[in-house]
Amino acid sequence: MTVVKDAPGSDSGEGDVREAYVPSQRRIERERYKRTRSRRATAIAALSTLITGVVLYFVVASAPGWPRTKETFFNGQYAREAFPKVLEGLWLNVRLLLICGVAVLVLGMLIAIARTLRGPVFFPLRALAAAYTDFFRGLPLIINLMIVVLGVPALRLQGVTVDPILLGGTALTLTYSAYVAEVFRAGIESVHPSQRAAARSLGLTNRQSLRYVVLPQAVRRQVPPLLNDLVSLQKDTGLVSIGGAVDAVRAADIIVGRSLNYTPYIVAGLVFVALTIPMTRFTDWVTARMDRQRAQGGTI
Repeated sequence: MTVVKDAPGSDSGEGDVREAYVPSQRRIERERYKRTRSRRATAIAALSTLITGVVLYFVVASAPGWPRTKETFFNGQYAREAFPKVLEGLWLNVRLLLICGVAVLVLGMLIAIARTLRGPVFFPLRALAAAYTDFFRGLPLIINLMIVVLGVPALRLQGVTVDPILLGGTALTLTYSAYVAEVFRAGIESVHPSQRAAARSLGLTNRQSLRYVVLPQAVRRQVPPLLNDLVSLQKDTGLVSIGGAVDAVRAADIIVGRSLNYTPYIVAGLVFVALTIPMTRFTDWVTARMDRQRAQGGTI
């Protein structure tokens, strides 16, 4: 450690002793050792990844049916033809994600609040909310979509839309709101009862306690699982194509039906993956950040 002393008559007006930190030789060697191990681990990971990739390539490329599979699923001509049309259809999937995502969050929150209401007078509401979540969590999404998209127009109800996009979005909202409701309910029930009691002791009503004390804590704690549900919703928006809506999947299906080549499906799948990866990485970042705050005793 080096000691630096200001000369008399300096700006400070008196001699100051300032200590400039100089790491010891042992610490320098330890940091050098850590850097060496980090570089070694990175080199080993890169080498193992390269070897794995080469082995997989030769295994796939040496398969007897690879030339035919390559022509059927990885044809550059059909990929170039499908890409702009798949992107055009993807805009429908993005709009469904935004609109249905908001609807799912609102409806899921209302169902969760209904399930957590206290008092015997609210028993019918709690029972209906529980039945809703049990039914739509157990019903496969594809069946729900078929029932709504194909069954509602068959009823020929006056004033009820037959647009497959709106009906498909309704089916997605019904299913995902049941999952999100359980996420919100878990967050509400994770808030310690003392928080509600403290709010009541300050003069807040039950509704004010729920709004200003319980829900903010519950939502913050459930952000990672909520983001995971939105990622799943983004992928499942492609299922609205079963009703005839021309989204990214349907656009690829049209080209496949005309060309009998399945490359457009690969293009559509890669587009969805490219759209999903940023959301997934953002979810991982939020989860890691909240875990660090929890470990440090910060606000959750």
